[in-house]
Amino acid sequence: MRRALLVLPLIALTLAPLSAKAPVNTPKAVAHKGAAATPRPGIEVSPDIAAAIADPARKTENRARDKYRHPGQTLSFFGLKPDMTVIEMLPSGGWYSEILAPYLATSGHYVAAVPPGKDSDDYQALLATDAARYGKVQMVPFTAGQLADFTPPGTADLVLTFRNIHNLLGSPDQPGDGNAPQTFADWYRALKPGGVLGIVEHRLPEQMDVAREKTTGYVKRSTVIRLAMAAGFQLVAASDVNANPKDDHDHPKGVWTLPPMSTKPDMPRSARATG
Repeated sequence: MRRALLVLPLIALTLAPLSAKAPVNTPKAVAHKGAAATPRPGIEVSPDIAAAIADPARKTENRARDKYRHPGQTLSFFGLKPDMTVIEMLPSGGWYSEILAPYLATSGHYVAAVPPGKDSDDYQALLATDAARYGKVQMVPFTAGQLADFTPPGTADLVLTFRNIHNLLGSPDQPGDGNAPQTFADWYRALKPGGVLGIVEHRLPEQMDVAREKTTGYVKRSTVIRLAMAAGFQLVAASDVNANPKDDHDHPKGVWTLPPMSTKPDMPRSARATG
């Protein structure tokens, strides 16, 4: 059985599923304990996920972003369950870690893939701020373009990546798809047969110049699906739960000039947006 791909746009009008090797939105296309339910408008949020998001121990500034990031619907769409082994790529400041780590602490396994160096030091400092909350988090090193073993092969139920595909594609001076093919292959190797790769990304409209993927922080739906299917994934479903119809995708310095990052117009291209 192939691993499955679920896609959510973050800043987008609509992300409609493309045809794939299995019927789109068909639950049996992902036949294991981590199978995602068929998505529908107003994705139903699992009660246990809702409880994790409502935890008053979460930082106030993180909770303030819930109305934009829709974590309950996002994680429910990806089929998150408390007994899963979940890999989160490049968790940065730990916005989703604050939800995922406690949620998975009792029955599951949460793995954070973090670049070595300052990012690793900063993430370790975050974990140290609340040992009871983050004590079971496993950190693994990740360097884009290098072979990465996040878990023993074929043991992860779910790989999650939030607004990172544009970073993997690299800069304009990197040829082709940059480091993305290697990383998609690593994700495929880590997942169980029938496991799920869940992607949230700022969506570049298909009619726009593909070169903008390496300068604006937006990525075409077709690019994400092409990369995933080349690695062996099949598209199962897509949702526009995080779409922002007010975004015209055309900003002088890319997605990083959108609020709340608009106060930092000189932010380098590689920095991650917080939308």
